[in-house]
Amino acid sequence: MRNGEAVIEVRGMTKRFDELTAVDHVDLTVRAGEIYGFLGPNGSGKTTFLRMLCGLLRADDGNGQVLGHDVIAESEAIKREVGYMTQRFSFWEDLSIEENLDFVARIYGVKNRQAAVRQSLDELGLTQRKTQLAGQLSGGWKQRLALAACLIHRPKLLLLDEPTAGVDPKARRDFWEEIHQLAAEGLTFLITTHYMDEAERCQRLAYISKGKLLADGTVDEVISRVGLTTWSVRGPDLSQLADQLRETRGVQQAVAFGNSLHVSSNNASELEHAIAPFRHEPYQWQQIPSGLEDAFISLMDDGKS
Repeated sequence: MRNGEAVIEVRGMTKRFDELTAVDHVDLTVRAGEIYGFLGPNGSGKTTFLRMLCGLLRADDGNGQVLGHDVIAESEAIKREVGYMTQRFSFWEDLSIEENLDFVARIYGVKNRQAAVRQSLDELGLTQRKTQLAGQLSGGWKQRLALAACLIHRPKLLLLDEPTAGVDPKARRDFWEEIHQLAAEGLTFLITTHYMDEAERCQRLAYISKGKLLADGTVDEVISRVGLTTWSVRGPDLSQLADQLRETRGVQQAVAFGNSLHVSSNNASELEHAIAPFRHEPYQWQQIPSGLEDAFISLMDDGKS
């Protein structure tokens, strides 16, 4: 598909488990070549939504297309063109890297399987470790194997569910460099993550809470739509100050950021009135642009209400 065309175009996607509505009428559009971040707290419905998109779960309501296929009626066709990386490492730990890739290639019926495995090993930098058992790999190398397995059948869309959880910062950075390179080559990504630095690497994002989509757009658009005003304050005993501010009418959040607090509200005048009694020595106050983490903390708090 050409860049700009909709790879995912779904409306009203809903999934219920008995009395629980895990995904509640979610609309989403993801375009070809895009890296789209999907964020939300644990239990918000992110994984369920991914599984609905790739045909592992059938939606109870909703419609749309994934890669031009009907998301409800053509799930088998979607599975053949999508790569899905689960939260937990899901490969065979008593098989080598090469054997795992060969097995996955067999499942997908990949033509010229041996050549495809060799190419996958080479592209993901796994050739020197191909005989190593998967169970002996570090988190970063397991992640690399999982990505190689997702790509073995040359999918057009990758659904990655918290792919960097539990890996070190360098492995995370290298992984994201790989993602951006693949996106530049035309692959499309929908990625769930809890890391704000990763969210900021995405071209667009969506935030889901209790199954409902609360915000979506570019980073700047999401921050703007949340509509926060934020002040930074430095000084002594910030934890005590934070406790006082959280009890003050007009303050929605007071959150530690390194050696400062970020104090926010979506009502600028109420916030300025609320912090006025605290704007004295030894504290230094400064109004700052709200960041993505400020916005998502606000959305998380809204989602709890």
